[in-house]
Amino acid sequence: MTQEQSALPYLELEAYLTNEIFIMSVKHPIISVTGSSGAGTSTVKHTFQQIFRRESVSAATIEGDAFHKYDRASMKKELEKRSGQGDLTFSHFSYDANLLSELEKCFIDYSMSGKCKYRHYVHNVDEASEYGAEPGTFTDWREFSEESDLLFYEGLHGAVVNDEVNLARHADLKIGVVPVINLEWIQKIHRDRDSRGYSTEAVTDTILRRMHAYVHCVCPQFTETDINFQRVPVVDTSNPLVARWIPTADESLVVIRFKDPHGIDFPYLVSMIHDSWMSRANSIVIPGGKLDLAMQLILTPLIGRLVNQSKRAM
Repeated sequence: MTQEQSALPYLELEAYLTNEIFIMSVKHPIISVTGSSGAGTSTVKHTFQQIFRRESVSAATIEGDAFHKYDRASMKKELEKRSGQGDLTFSHFSYDANLLSELEKCFIDYSMSGKCKYRHYVHNVDEASEYGAEPGTFTDWREFSEESDLLFYEGLHGAVVNDEVNLARHADLKIGVVPVINLEWIQKIHRDRDSRGYSTEAVTDTILRRMHAYVHCVCPQFTETDINFQRVPVVDTSNPLVARWIPTADESLVVIRFKDPHGIDFPYLVSMIHDSWMSRANSIVIPGGKLDLAMQLILTPLIGRLVNQSKRAM
């Protein structure tokens, strides 16, 4: 059996979408992938893109970084200002460092019309040539010009619920990407040091500064998500600050937790994913190297059902 064949929808899993937590914006569905910096959301995004391409799904994509309140230079000034006032916890994770009301408006507008305004945050020189803006700045706001089947969000705040916004209620499918904390730090340190030119000390300072907002702004979202993917290393990561390499997929397990296990055919998943097992009534554990296959098996029918519902509602 090919991977494409094994990823075909199965009836029991389709029933999952009849739960009211998914019926948010039938005509114009929204998928949100939430995880902190270094969590691995980019890898999950790549798997979604594979599914979109194979299933001929047109996705309008927005990134959480585009809804930061400050560009790189302004954020540096704001950090210095806050530090001078004794606030050592302000970071990109903080609610007030992001345009969450604008993000919620984007979700609402898309759910109603299939259109919303978006922009890009330019991370590096390569993206600067692509988007025509300097690294560390934003492009201008604009509206999606092409028709799409769904909206796909990937970033830090896709399921925020606080006194001002409720992003979770607008997304039809909410995915959390949550590696154990030491692994998340290792991944962030290596990425920022190797790809963005920061020193280990600078990345460590960033991690420490973000901890308060990580606890209060990021972690609560994972009780709102419908499915969480948590990578767990099976090698020693006791001191993530000196780890020489990131644990590989073969040196990891992944815990997949369903908020509502109703309709999930766990025996099917266990039979299709070699060496997997159920750890709780709502959770399955898989080898790290099988994450892409597991995501294909679980997410393909969910995405297909959202798109089919959308087309029937038009």
